[in-house]
Amino acid sequence: MRKIAIATGTRADWGLLSGIAVALRERGDCQVTVLATNMHLQKRYGMTVNEIKDNGFTDVICVPMPDTGDTPVGTADAMAACLSGMAHALQQVAPDVIVILGDRFEMLATATAALMLRIPIVHIAGGEISEGAIDDSIRHAITKMSALHLTSTEPYRQRVIAMGEAPERVVNTGSIGVYNLMHEPLMTREQLERSIDFALPEGSMLVTYHPATLDTGDTAEKCRNLLAALDRFPDSNVLITYPNNDAQGRVIIDLIEDYALRNPGRVRVIPSLGKLRYLSALRCVSAVVGNSSSGIIEVPSIGTPTVDIGIRQKGRLSSDSVIHCGDSADEIAAAIRFALSDEGQSMARNASNPYARPDTLQLSVKAIAETPLERLRTKTFYDLPHA
Repeated sequence: MRKIAIATGTRADWGLLSGIAVALRERGDCQVTVLATNMHLQKRYGMTVNEIKDNGFTDVICVPMPDTGDTPVGTADAMAACLSGMAHALQQVAPDVIVILGDRFEMLATATAALMLRIPIVHIAGGEISEGAIDDSIRHAITKMSALHLTSTEPYRQRVIAMGEAPERVVNTGSIGVYNLMHEPLMTREQLERSIDFALPEGSMLVTYHPATLDTGDTAEKCRNLLAALDRFPDSNVLITYPNNDAQGRVIIDLIEDYALRNPGRVRVIPSLGKLRYLSALRCVSAVVGNSSSGIIEVPSIGTPTVDIGIRQKGRLSSDSVIHCGDSADEIAAAIRFALSDEGQSMARNASNPYARPDTLQLSVKAIAETPLERLRTKTFYDLPHA
């Protein structure tokens, strides 16, 4: 019986990991423990630990973190608490491997704890680039701590290998988020509208805007630019979700909540839609707007255009359906206008997605459950062959 720990800190990463967690649990030769931390345990963000329990993981181990205080120092303090809490949790669980997705600061703390306890790390979504956020450096740091890598495209696999990871330990699985989107039984428009008490007619938009943590500009000003651009589409209903709890995240929350109060009936803010409602919303809206990785990775597979704002996701591979723009109100409005146009809608419907594979779940589960543990306990640096 292989003991597998799965770490999760946000609604977004659990939305991606939940399918893998359930498939591992259902194999019969794996024992799965979920370690929940950060935003999952905060009322402000919807106490999404309950979503994990709703997936049948009733014995979730919770690792509390203090509020980041919306500052870099507060984030560092929260990471320190997460590092200590995860070390104790991992000592208690004693897993054979731990699965970590992505590039969040709480996952860096988790990876550090696992490294100290000599627990092999399976890292999902390494090799990617997002030059506008500190997540970029965190992602690469976790890659070097990890023993097994599940990447979402072949170019990302090659990048992980270029970082010194042996090719036999780097598997191109495709994006689990895309797989979930294409295989999840989603809600109808009517079901979703009843669930969120908000109408999503033709021309509606789904907006998620996070702080770009390496951007030197003013976060509040950039968010106001986005809201000013949305004002230019008074006939479009706008569904907005909360940002992650990175530094300056509260600034964005205050601005979008005030915006919803000033636009009753047209704007609805929901802290967390959860996996099912979020994926369903992607199918129901006419455009996805903001700077979330989901707009680049998952959304192209359903033929909806994405407006990607600013530098946060700079460097990621993207489909033709992704419209990149600057962060002024004029640039954002122009990109939205194109996304909602017949040309923009047609382009999105016909675009391909570089992150899509039909066997992502099977490849991921097989790698996590069946890779021999002796291959994961130690590793050597892989030097690229000389040309």
